[in-house]
Amino acid sequence: MRVISDLHIHSKYSRATSPHSDLGGLAEWARIKGIGLLGTGDFTHPKWLKELKRGVKPSGEGMFEHQGIKFMLTSEVSNIFELEGQQRTKKVHTVLFAPSFEVVEQINDAIKGYGNLAEDGRPILMMDIAELLDIIEGISKEIMFIPAHIWTPWFGLFGSKSGFDSMVAAFGKKATHIKAVETGLSSDPAMNWMISGLDNLTLISNSDAHSPPKLGREANVFELDTLDYPSLTNAIITRKGFEKTYEFYPNEGKYHWDGHRKCNVCMDPVDAKKLGNRCPKCGKPLTIGVMHRILDLADNGQGHKPAGAVPFTSLVPLTTVISALRGRGEQTKTVRDEYFKLVNYFGTEFNVLEAPAEQLRLATDKLLADAIVAAREGKVHWRPGYDGVFGELSFSKIEQPAHSVKGQKSLMDF
Repeated sequence: MRVISDLHIHSKYSRATSPHSDLGGLAEWARIKGIGLLGTGDFTHPKWLKELKRGVKPSGEGMFEHQGIKFMLTSEVSNIFELEGQQRTKKVHTVLFAPSFEVVEQINDAIKGYGNLAEDGRPILMMDIAELLDIIEGISKEIMFIPAHIWTPWFGLFGSKSGFDSMVAAFGKKATHIKAVETGLSSDPAMNWMISGLDNLTLISNSDAHSPPKLGREANVFELDTLDYPSLTNAIITRKGFEKTYEFYPNEGKYHWDGHRKCNVCMDPVDAKKLGNRCPKCGKPLTIGVMHRILDLADNGQGHKPAGAVPFTSLVPLTTVISALRGRGEQTKTVRDEYFKLVNYFGTEFNVLEAPAEQLRLATDKLLADAIVAAREGKVHWRPGYDGVFGELSFSKIEQPAHSVKGQKSLMDF
């Protein structure tokens, strides 16, 4: 059984999240995308947990179903803490996978004293990340503990602003207990393969979507005899049955390069280092991006691929391709109409993105068909993302490295 899964998402109870991120909205867009398995997200939030218990039905061990879409119990938590003898505050996000509602109840009961679980779907826990791992392991060995978007400057395990330099620095002797990490939108597996400390870890990819249309911008593809919690988590740990991941082009991620959003400054790591990592316009420190951080920690040669590494396919979301080609916003009627025309023709968005060129030309004009092919083959140009600004796709070379911030983003942008 082949299944596309997106296991890190958020419900309507997380901050800056669409009100349509309920079970119905998530299931509807999973069908549109071609996703067969979603993480529930936010199982720590009492109201969302109540909706989950009422709205999903059991569908195999550790799996549930709503409107024909499988769900697995997942949640993200945010740890904020200081280590003894250090002045620097650490901020690290983690994704948890749980095998049952009973285990979820035990997790929530164990961590509720460290933060207000009802305040946000991704609660803030005032505790050491290693202490959280101890608590989770004490509840159930079946829980998966996965550091989230590990390179994000502000909240990644290896982030430039508040992270660590190694797994051992974060977890000590229990570093080997971590079996998988999430790469995040601003890096891809090839970048992570440059770090020897990740060679024995499985790299997973998820959307971290804050609105249903953003589901599947990164995802995991499994080929399993049975779709249940033990089979899926075993596939992640052993990589057997883990077919591939779908990846954002890292340039599109909003922390790929260094930069200073206020000054519209975007810089590659080499140029940033020449300037002492300071903004050339105002002199303030740049936000150090993912590429810079990986290059600082890299000890494997570029092009290194660990034995047994899960393959990946880089894709550009269909609305992004249409928007860049037509010069219209992703939320405009023009873009939405073209999007649904293609999705209705091929059945799902993933089917569109991987369709042969000759089939695409039967469904739309040659210009758009060729653009979809060019995007998946990497024959496009990017103005890299930086300091919270998503990268910009272009089908003609972008001459200027700086990115103008185009007003406040809506929930649909996250």
